[in-house]
Amino acid sequence: MLTSLNTAVSGLQQFQQQINVIGNNIANVNTVAYKNVRATAADAFSDTLQGAMGPGVQVGRGVTTGGVSSVFTQGNITYTGAPTDLAVSGGGFFTVRDPASGATYATRDGSFHIDKSGYLVNSQNLRVQGFSDSGLASRGDVRMDMSGSPADTPADAQISSYRFDAQGKLQLTLDTGSTYVRGQVLLQDFTSPQSLMKEGNNLYSNLASAGPLVQATAPGSGGLGTITAQNLETSNVDLAGEFTDLITAQRGFQANSRVITTSDELLQDVINLKR
Repeated sequence: MLTSLNTAVSGLQQFQQQINVIGNNIANVNTVAYKNVRATAADAFSDTLQGAMGPGVQVGRGVTTGGVSSVFTQGNITYTGAPTDLAVSGGGFFTVRDPASGATYATRDGSFHIDKSGYLVNSQNLRVQGFSDSGLASRGDVRMDMSGSPADTPADAQISSYRFDAQGKLQLTLDTGSTYVRGQVLLQDFTSPQSLMKEGNNLYSNLASAGPLVQATAPGSGGLGTITAQNLETSNVDLAGEFTDLITAQRGFQANSRVITTSDELLQDVINLKR
């Protein structure tokens, strides 16, 4: 009976963990590029009641959390109209760099903007990485300025418009009518994305352990997805599925609490044997 109490407690803990994960998924149903998380269960250590000389007789001692992992399936692509909003259609992650610490992070959140210095940055002002020059040879911070403009460009020329194409190239149009490529956003893929660590703000760290490609690659090549400008990837959370899982976890929690109640009643009966 004491074993059943401990087993039921482990069940309560496991279902509570599942409810925590489901609650976090539901809370992030509108988070840009959020990836659904799943908690898996695994049976705990079993007591062996009969030795190896006879048929194995084992009684389980409950359940434990086998793992909590993200599901990196594609979210829907939604139009925003903002020219710096970028969505990855297919595999791959943007990489962004903290200019203060030099730390690099991966993200699927392409809600970028141009800062006052012309750099393409995310909401935390981390700089998007790619080819930083018009010749697409130097890797670094993607920036929008007049560098690399045609040789015959007048000194007083100004940028009139810009856009990102499906390969992530930043194409500038000047008020003179000339157009040129200023840089390119590159994507990074990983052999084991489950090894990425969430850092909040839709950022992932631990890139080296996730097995990155040798170098970030142009979108649309090397099995990577393409860039869809003026769009953002939405969360891949299935709200109906989450509520179904929530009901299942709630009933499992209730069932384990009943086991605790029954075990307690049996223990009370044993105590009452002596009068």
